[in-house]
Amino acid sequence: MNNFPAVDPIPLPAPVWLFKALHILTMALHFYAVELLIGGLLIAVLLNLMGVMGRGSAISGVRLGAAASLAKRLPIVMTYVINLGVPPLLFSQVLYGRALYTSSVLIGAYWIAVIPMLMACYWLLYKFNAGAERGRPVWWIGALSWLIAGSIAKILSTNMTLMLRPEVWQQMYSATAGGTHLPPHDPTTSPRWLFMLAGGLVFAGLWMVWLAGHKRIEMPVREYLAGLGGRVAVAGVIAQLAAGHFVYHLQPAKVLADIAANPFYHLSSFVWIGSVALILVFGAWVGFKKVTAFAAGWVGATLGFLALAGWTIFRDGVRDYTLLGKGYDVWQRTVVTNWSVVGLFLLLFVIGLGTIGWLVSVMVRAKPVTESVVK
Repeated sequence: MNNFPAVDPIPLPAPVWLFKALHILTMALHFYAVELLIGGLLIAVLLNLMGVMGRGSAISGVRLGAAASLAKRLPIVMTYVINLGVPPLLFSQVLYGRALYTSSVLIGAYWIAVIPMLMACYWLLYKFNAGAERGRPVWWIGALSWLIAGSIAKILSTNMTLMLRPEVWQQMYSATAGGTHLPPHDPTTSPRWLFMLAGGLVFAGLWMVWLAGHKRIEMPVREYLAGLGGRVAVAGVIAQLAAGHFVYHLQPAKVLADIAANPFYHLSSFVWIGSVALILVFGAWVGFKKVTAFAAGWVGATLGFLALAGWTIFRDGVRDYTLLGKGYDVWQRTVVTNWSVVGLFLLLFVIGLGTIGWLVSVMVRAKPVTESVVK
């Protein structure tokens, strides 16, 4: 019995490979922003807490200054989390709508709750930033914002796992049609969630190394950001590898065999492992030497994106082969390509990415405001 709804009779307006390429690209960009938010917020909270607890010591002001440097950028990061999250969601609805719409409806109450939770998280980020820049004990506000962000991530992980489990859909709908019933236990949900949280530490560490290269920040804070950032990145890599080990070995043997037989997905795993190994070495070097060179920050950012792109592609393979084993072939779709529309879309897509790049460059070139040790 096929548990998936019938295929939409309207054909796709572009090839499946194009939708998948755009989905993977935009998903990787979205994940980059998500990891910066989750990891950067957690580190800022801990630095603010340690700073106010050790008030009066020499290191206290440096910690508070480092917390403020992260906190003031978190609302900006959140804008990228939200805006970069829309395209991959739309592409996934086109490619996997029969599975994703069903799972979203089944946990509809939680899925809709993501919107007000995002608004609350965003508002708390501004409150946290305002207090952190003044050296106030606002760690609890940041912690509340982090808990909300982590809960949103758990809802998303639950939905993305549920869409791969058509065998439990009927059971859930029979229990309640109100969207308030969580799915039966799945051993992969929590490890997938923990994998993302651990990745936040990796990217928070790399972000701190990148900030250490900014001369607008006073040297004591820059050196502290570089040293701590390198060590956090190393710890994050170890934690993510442990979570990734569990996620990998919880996948069906058939799925892993299919991925190993596919050169594209198999190569992506080597890209991720290779990039992670380089991050481990890079983080240890920066953490020990306290490197504040601007170029070092960009090296870390590039390695981070390569690692993230590798496991985003691998994740795509796990989803495709899991669904294929349950009767859903994402490649079996009727396609009637309208190349004039596709060409216009790609043009606007490139213009949009260029505009975002230009906005980032304007922000980087803006007149710097000195970020100092918080007294």
